[in-house]
Amino acid sequence: MKLVCISDTHGDHRQVTLPDGDVLVHAGDITAHGTSRDLDDFLDWFGAQPHRHRIFIAGNHDSYLEASPEAAQARAKAAGVVWLNDSGIRLNGISFWGSPITLRFHDWSFMRDPGEDIDKHWRLIPQDTDVLLTHGPPFGILDAVDRANGLKEHTGCGSLLARTQEVRPRLHLFGHIHEGRGESTCNGVRYLNVSSMDKQYRIRHQPVVVDLATSGQSIE
Repeated sequence: MKLVCISDTHGDHRQVTLPDGDVLVHAGDITAHGTSRDLDDFLDWFGAQPHRHRIFIAGNHDSYLEASPEAAQARAKAAGVVWLNDSGIRLNGISFWGSPITLRFHDWSFMRDPGEDIDKHWRLIPQDTDVLLTHGPPFGILDAVDRANGLKEHTGCGSLLARTQEVRPRLHLFGHIHEGRGESTCNGVRYLNVSSMDKQYRIRHQPVVVDLATSGQSIE
């Protein structure tokens, strides 16, 4: 199974050139301003892509999806795509789980406070997850933000890191921190920050393609 992975397009999705693949995955911040019209534009584009399966999660910029989840889910279904919202899907024996939740920063969407407020979302991640899709990164992994005087601040979630180390998915995909784009492996878990934009909010990066071996089971 070939995954084509993008994130943080912020309404500029039409600037992204997509390679062929089996599953197109978007790790959140699909819109710039989070309006209903922005969502429709994204779904028109995402649903028209030739990949057999198209999966996305929301991000902190995608306010309409948090405010009107039932309507947004209906629109995604009508567009022929899958929106994961603390939920999962199994494709060819590969188990995907997606969550839009990030640590609170100002007053954006899908944000939760440290502790039980966010931990309850991570406990939902099934133990048999193969591909974990979250908008934000785990603490200390591809999560560094540039600060003044050349300093960097780690902004990821510590309890998300702990949960990924318990579940040990084959792959953890995320975005959110544009300048954190890259790949890292920790205790056997492969982490990928697949942000498409740089920190100046310009589409700069090509999609990341990942090949995953499957069990050959039928699509569920």
